[in-house]
Amino acid sequence: MGLDSPSLCQHFVGAPRDVTVEFVYSQDPGYDTVVVSWRPSQYGISFLRGFQVSVQALGGMLVGCQLLLFQRNLSLEAVDAEKVYQSDPFPALALGSQYVATVMALPVPEQWEKYQQEEKYQQSKQFSTQTCTKKRVLAKCRRDWYPTDIAVEQEGADVIVTFNLAPPSLGINGYFSYCYGAGTRNYTEFKVNPSENQTHHSFRLAGLRGGVNYSCGVTADQVDPVHKGFTFHMKPPPQVRGIEKLFQKDWSRSPHNLCPSPSPEPPPPGPNLESVILVLLLFVTVLLALVAVGFLLFLKKWKEGRRKRAEMQAPAPCNYKEAPREGPSTQPRPPRLLLCYSNRDGPAHIGVVMRLAAFLQQHMSTQVHLDLWEGLSLVEEGPMGWYTRRMQESDFVLAVCSRGLCQLLDKRAQHHREKEEEEEEESWDGDVSAAAVSLIGEEMGWAASRGQDLSKYMAAIFEYSRETDFPGLLGLASRYVLPQDLPLLFSHLHGVALHGPGRQLLVENVSGEGYLSVPAGAALSRAITEAKGAGEDEGRLGGEEEALL
Repeated sequence: MGLDSPSLCQHFVGAPRDVTVEFVYSQDPGYDTVVVSWRPSQYGISFLRGFQVSVQALGGMLVGCQLLLFQRNLSLEAVDAEKVYQSDPFPALALGSQYVATVMALPVPEQWEKYQQEEKYQQSKQFSTQTCTKKRVLAKCRRDWYPTDIAVEQEGADVIVTFNLAPPSLGINGYFSYCYGAGTRNYTEFKVNPSENQTHHSFRLAGLRGGVNYSCGVTADQVDPVHKGFTFHMKPPPQVRGIEKLFQKDWSRSPHNLCPSPSPEPPPPGPNLESVILVLLLFVTVLLALVAVGFLLFLKKWKEGRRKRAEMQAPAPCNYKEAPREGPSTQPRPPRLLLCYSNRDGPAHIGVVMRLAAFLQQHMSTQVHLDLWEGLSLVEEGPMGWYTRRMQESDFVLAVCSRGLCQLLDKRAQHHREKEEEEEEESWDGDVSAAAVSLIGEEMGWAASRGQDLSKYMAAIFEYSRETDFPGLLGLASRYVLPQDLPLLFSHLHGVALHGPGRQLLVENVSGEGYLSVPAGAALSRAITEAKGAGEDEGRLGGEEEALL
């Protein structure tokens, strides 16, 4: 940058190097304290006047900022570049969280924001605080607690699962169990009365199939819990195992002497009527199983053929313009995007979501999965089964946040804290968006714990919503405000940069107000205007009702 604008960078100071983060003693075991250290750059060290050190939560707010200034008559030399500088402690950092420590060399030019992305004045270091279980025992970590003692016992066609409960001091009374096997999923929620049992609890899993391996788990019913998994093999019932005895030959009655004797023993009696009926039932069962397998294979091939036809009929990738270079080549197939939303904000909000899905598929080269477009699959698999499968198959997941979705999440969290099961069942009201968002948050937590990429998950609001409509579960997801951030959403979906040295990417019918020039974009704009008007009318009516009360 100094070579491009020498008049602006006569006193340019290079970015610090060797930024490290060290953990120091913390008086409160529930938090971490860190100290940041670094070395100054040799470039422009004679003009160096100090440093600015800041620590910020990853994707969140600023935690602390320190300013270290030299004395006015102090001028460093080249040998001082090997000195190690250290900040004051940054206390009260939450356990099990991710932060970014940034060190900036001072002074910086007035136009430093133009070159901030090139990191010529500052150096950042991402780090994670220690887990609660590392600093404290598991019995004192509510967020990281999980059952450590799980026992499984089969009783006929059912399974009894026994696990240890959380200590009463953690205040965990609700638990959640899930099982996968034979293409089915079983979810169980239950509450435990701490006054009755404070050590272990048992529950029954019914409706399991014999001869199948099941993968299950037990966890506390809280936000982003730690799962404890276990597997077991479901043995067939005794009646099925007893059929094998019909085909065994009783050789104990066979004569050991092949020579004729005056009084030979009578031959063994033939099979009785009950044995014949049992064999026929076994034959009919095997025949029905073969028919069922053939039908499932036919259904699978039919679904694959329908999906291939849908992909062949998908709209062609949109054309885009770049100045002054040509744009990147089109992908062999458009990215698959799953849209998740809440229907509690009324038909106007649902109409905006549908117009957005149509615009993404027609002009942003994206294959959109929307529950309103796949009614047959939704009926066959169920809402949660459909969301789970589409989330695994899609390349990206976009959660459309709104006031209704936040209210639904708050209401569900409030009902989870209550003890009566009837109120908990009434909190759904036919809207599974809260469960889908919880599933997205759980997947993001797992990916973050493994250090995986979180670019698959996104959250967006429309311009008639507020920033507070983003739920805390999606704190790690990329956020957009539509329709003004449509170019940024296109860049995220296709992995192309909108800006570069000496160039800018302009996407046709997307950048600026270009989306208004196509019918799908104009329909999206009208739907947003109608939804905004409906929201203002609803708020005005609510205010009049409060005034009357």
